[in-house]
Amino acid sequence: MKEQQYNTLKEQISPKTPLAINCLKAFVVGGIICCVGQAISFFYMMFFDFTEKTVGNPTVATMVFLAMLLTGLGLYRKLGQFAGAGSAVPVTGFGNAVVSSAIEGKSEGFVLGVGSNMFKLAGAVILFGVVSAFFVTLVKLILVSVGVVSW
Repeated sequence: MKEQQYNTLKEQISPKTPLAINCLKAFVVGGIICCVGQAISFFYMMFFDFTEKTVGNPTVATMVFLAMLLTGLGLYRKLGQFAGAGSAVPVTGFGNAVVSSAIEGKSEGFVLGVGSNMFKLAGAVILFGVVSAFFVTLVKLILVSVGVVSW
């Protein structure tokens, strides 16, 4: 079978993906996740004396914790199958990926299985986050010392 014939046959047999529906589901679920995050931010500002500037860190930590909890219970996978990228793009997708990797390595032991699998993804994200933060801080330090911006 030639490549052209194979591609034609593959297109005939493969089900058509409903692109518009998938985009809508991803948009709605991603929006709901963001609304939950905003509600958590309001909760922290009302009851724990955070300001708009300081509420970000506890909100992100709570969202990542909730995603990890839902992944451990097996619920986040169902959400991901339904929503696709809508559940993977927010910060909750990071928590899901870390815990999923850790669960996969459970049979290999805690150090070589859970620990190493968990940091395959998280290590790269943490590394690029720290390096990016360093360079942004360096640029801001230069701009402050020149007098362009202030702290």
